[in-house]
Amino acid sequence: MKKHNFSAGPSILPRVAIENAAKAILDFDGIGLSLLEISHRSADFEAVNNEAEALFRELLQVPDNYKILFLGGGASTQFFQVPYNLLEKKAGYVNTGVWANKAIKEARLFGETDVVASSEDKNFNYIPKNYTIPTDLDYLHITTNNTIYGTEYKTDIDSPVTLVADMSSDILSRPVDVSKYGLIYGGAQKNIGPAGVTFVIVREDILGKVSRKLPSMVDYRNHIANQSMFNTPPVFAIYVVRETLRWLKSIGGVPAIQKLNEEKAALLYEEIDRNPLFEGTAVKEDRSLMNICFVMTEKYADLAPQFLEFAKSKGMVGIKGHRLVGGFRASTYNALPKESVQALVDCMREFEKMHVK
Repeated sequence: MKKHNFSAGPSILPRVAIENAAKAILDFDGIGLSLLEISHRSADFEAVNNEAEALFRELLQVPDNYKILFLGGGASTQFFQVPYNLLEKKAGYVNTGVWANKAIKEARLFGETDVVASSEDKNFNYIPKNYTIPTDLDYLHITTNNTIYGTEYKTDIDSPVTLVADMSSDILSRPVDVSKYGLIYGGAQKNIGPAGVTFVIVREDILGKVSRKLPSMVDYRNHIANQSMFNTPPVFAIYVVRETLRWLKSIGGVPAIQKLNEEKAALLYEEIDRNPLFEGTAVKEDRSLMNICFVMTEKYADLAPQFLEFAKSKGMVGIKGHRLVGGFRASTYNALPKESVQALVDCMREFEKMHVK
């Protein structure tokens, strides 16, 4: 039976990236060594690292005055690395859920941290709007896509101060005006690679402004000077990133994947809105293209466990909702084919015929 992988992360990858990585584990580019055992200082791997960076820059149209880094530690390390490097007097954060909350907690270890807007009043089911951004902030931090609650920024906001964004779960899913941001970061394990590598896109002129002394591994400038090789990088994960970015370029890049992502999301949201068994959890204008969250309607709430088991029997993987929201979550990241979304829709319709008379 075909499996349809809706996991929230680590998540589905392009099949070609997985196949090429599997071959490289046995013999990397015919050199007689495994990808897992080559030196990160070798010319073979440096070529991989350089191509991954170049593809990332090309696909996202990253300006020349920004550096791209591939680091370890996940987005959770960036929660403290960002304020370590940027917070001198005061930072501002928009609280849109669990991951934003974690970032806020870390920032408060380094200085004054204000929550300038929040959607906590409605269990994070919307993106805050029409708030004033103080001009005395060192930076404003946002989380562009909220995997647990299924909300997403649809445009790049204008900020009078340096804008920092956690784009872990929607990077490369839509065009981004990188020039509006001072720093963008994220874990790769949603749209661009496996767990183990973190991307950072940073404008160099915002660095070196804090008065505190920085540990070597935390200072972005050290990683820039060493082209992401200040210490041993996650070699295998970066290789898979390169293969994934090659795949994305081959299908038409970000504009093409945005169109596909919009089609996938529309297909599933239309069924959620039509089917009397289900309802969405996020306000419609802020619904995520990447993490589609829904629950059973009140009338049919007791059928939730049955639907989950029924969906599993049809090959649906990873659709159980996060414990803070409940219900179901279908993560429709870049590599998920439209056919998988259609299979889930068909599953929902079949379950409806079984229970709605």
